[in-house]
Amino acid sequence: MYKTIFSLALKNALLRKTRALLLIFMIASSMSFMLSLEGLYNGMTKNMIDMTLRSDTGEVSIYAKDYRLKQEIKYAIKEAQSIKDQLQHHPSITSVITRLKVSGLGASATKSYPVDLIGINLIEEESFGEFSAFVKEGNLDLGKNGCIVGKQLAKDLKLRLNAKLVFSTQDSSNTLQSKLLRVKAIVHTTNINIDNKAIFIPKKVLSEFIGVDPALATQIAIRTQDKDLQEELRLRYRKLEVLNLSEINPMLAQMKEMMVVFNAISFSIVMGVVFIGILGVMYVSILERIREFGIMLAVGYSYTNIQIQVIFEAVFLALLGFLLGSIFSLASLYYLSHYGLDLSEFSDGLQSFGMSSIIYGDIQPEYFLRTFYAIIFASVLSVFLPLRTIKKLNPVDVIKADS
Repeated sequence: MYKTIFSLALKNALLRKTRALLLIFMIASSMSFMLSLEGLYNGMTKNMIDMTLRSDTGEVSIYAKDYRLKQEIKYAIKEAQSIKDQLQHHPSITSVITRLKVSGLGASATKSYPVDLIGINLIEEESFGEFSAFVKEGNLDLGKNGCIVGKQLAKDLKLRLNAKLVFSTQDSSNTLQSKLLRVKAIVHTTNINIDNKAIFIPKKVLSEFIGVDPALATQIAIRTQDKDLQEELRLRYRKLEVLNLSEINPMLAQMKEMMVVFNAISFSIVMGVVFIGILGVMYVSILERIREFGIMLAVGYSYTNIQIQVIFEAVFLALLGFLLGSIFSLASLYYLSHYGLDLSEFSDGLQSFGMSSIIYGDIQPEYFLRTFYAIIFASVLSVFLPLRTIKKLNPVDVIKADS
């Protein structure tokens, strides 16, 4: 019995080939568009978070209690080197670095701008986040007075490689000090805090410039995959602030949440289109075959048998659409993940939001799994209204009317 039902379902599903192909292509194209969009947005968010982790915060950062509020060097972590030495032996920490930051005024030959002068160890920064990958112009051989400048800051101050830059700030004794620097490299991290106002010099040079102990640091940044590490460090260093990326940069966390909502809305809209498409095709198909169903009821087929046949038809067409859509989606996501979407024409606007001019997609198996369940659900749900028409059939009346 069921073998006959499935055989009839397969035959009828492809009976109107043009209609069936249009439905399959509609499902495939809708799915491809949706997954490409989701992969692109998730890739963009993932890239922004990754860049911020590598260039700035790490998964966890440690600050003195009042530093982030007051941004003064007197609130630096005095025992930073000792803490760093302790953390380097922690089994779940892959990398830990210290940075020293002071705020001041950066001036070129034509402009001045509020900036942050950040002291770093380039060797440690390389192992922490591949700092050299951020370099867009120049090289990291800083010499005695060399510095590295964020891309947008270089643009604002009209700085080029080897241009002179004067940085002015108060030292540890509140005396105004100035230092002449020469631009050796320009970096682009898509991290607004760095690209828009950061100047990097060796940490030892900055310590001498402002007259503080080289062991001092304003930030201890940590790379780890241990989600429980933050709580562990909070208990260990109660007098310090131990923060994660979301707490340091809430805008990124908010953007990530917005992308989840946006993807959910896009997913719902596309699945709604798929539902309406399958509903329309199945409804027309059932109306054309009223006499066929009437005869099946008259010869002993039950309503349940017909219900199974119609559901199988809808699911079969939906699966073909899903398979074709998976091919389209994989091709699209592969291209986006390897070559990206080039938006260089809008680079200035994108950079103001901390985005790269080339956006790369992200491929995740869950995209396809979630879409598979949604398409199957939509296909089954779409046949209930047409099936109500069959349920009301009187086999004798239908056969008489069509004879």
